[in-house]
Amino acid sequence: MANVIILGAQWGDEGKGKIVDLLTEQADAVVRFQGGHNAGHTLVVDGKKYVLHLIPSGIVRGKTCMIGNGVVLDPAALLQEMEELNRLGVTITGAGFKISALTQLIMPYHRELDVAREKRKGKGKIGTTGRGIGPTYEDKMARRGIRLGDLYNRQVFEAKLQENLAYHNFVLENYHNAATFTLEAIRDDYLRMADQLAPYVDDVSTLLADAMDAGQAILFEGAQGTMLDVDHGTYPFVTSSSTVAGGACSGTGVGPTRIDYVLGVAKAYTTRVGSGPFPTELHDAIGEHLFTVGHELGASTGRARRCGWFDAVVVRHAARINGLTGMALTKLDVLDGLPTLKICVAYQRNGRRLENMPSDPSILEVCEPVYEEMPGWSEPTSGITQVEALPKAARDYIQRLETLTGVPASILSTGPDRIQTMIVDNPFARPRR
Repeated sequence: MANVIILGAQWGDEGKGKIVDLLTEQADAVVRFQGGHNAGHTLVVDGKKYVLHLIPSGIVRGKTCMIGNGVVLDPAALLQEMEELNRLGVTITGAGFKISALTQLIMPYHRELDVAREKRKGKGKIGTTGRGIGPTYEDKMARRGIRLGDLYNRQVFEAKLQENLAYHNFVLENYHNAATFTLEAIRDDYLRMADQLAPYVDDVSTLLADAMDAGQAILFEGAQGTMLDVDHGTYPFVTSSSTVAGGACSGTGVGPTRIDYVLGVAKAYTTRVGSGPFPTELHDAIGEHLFTVGHELGASTGRARRCGWFDAVVVRHAARINGLTGMALTKLDVLDGLPTLKICVAYQRNGRRLENMPSDPSILEVCEPVYEEMPGWSEPTSGITQVEALPKAARDYIQRLETLTGVPASILSTGPDRIQTMIVDNPFARPRR
């Protein structure tokens, strides 16, 4: 059985949670490798809805789940999520759920900084969730971050916390005119949560290596999407972590030669949350159709998603950056009933045609999409589970997306439930390297 990375090939919210849930049965363990509780996956299992933010989706299926070192962790958010899952009947034990001791912690001052910065930027704000993700990654790169493992050495924890508070309180008070924090309140709160999380803390990198050496199959679960990657996305309108395939390796301590398949998840159209360039965005009745029929509200934040036509330039970019083996195309059924469909095949700027993603987002802001039109279909695709049963126009549309992106459609989704799916090429059936 293969080791598989599943990640977003657009701006996130592509339906990765469902695809992960679908393939979880074939995995022995599922590991999250980046981001924080600013991400969210919504699962519908036997009619019951689960919304996950930090814990990998495999937990609902009873799989071993892990949080890797590339994640930033808010302990309070994690404990709340664990409590909610327990309420829904999902049992979480130290044997089935592990967190890397190297995971960086989101602290209260990170959240305060996040909100204060966005407020200060006004119209130029990035559109963050205000949950402290960016400032936590900043502290990590500045080598002053506090790791989960630090909580179990009180002397080390207090020394790091004191150093951080001296710095961040000064900035909060003197630059942002915002609230400051005391060492005692944070220390006592985090040590209390450390006791609750102690059974789950472990060396995730070694656990994964041992599992793979034993022939187990690992599913690496990405959050957000390629276009929100801090290096390869529409910077600065991005998240603060590496959302691409390379991030799965650095975010878990697994070497790239252990990866056998990279599956990119893309909607049959495009959505985006927050600020930043979005060439195919629609502000008309079609955009309203995609928003309404697609139920385009963020799983973690409830924010409305901006909607537009499928952008083949974006997915080609994702294919190159991630080395995509296959594509999971979701929400095909949302396009049902539209008489004409458009696909962005290139951009145009000052009379010049651009086939690839420009590195400067300011250029992308002024690019015009070059569209190719295809006929839509009137027959419903919702719930269809055989490719041959799809309307011919839908099959032609899928084939055209494959040609334009250079990535075969390995999985097709026609509804929110896992049974409303067609697996054309099973990623886990690939032989190991």
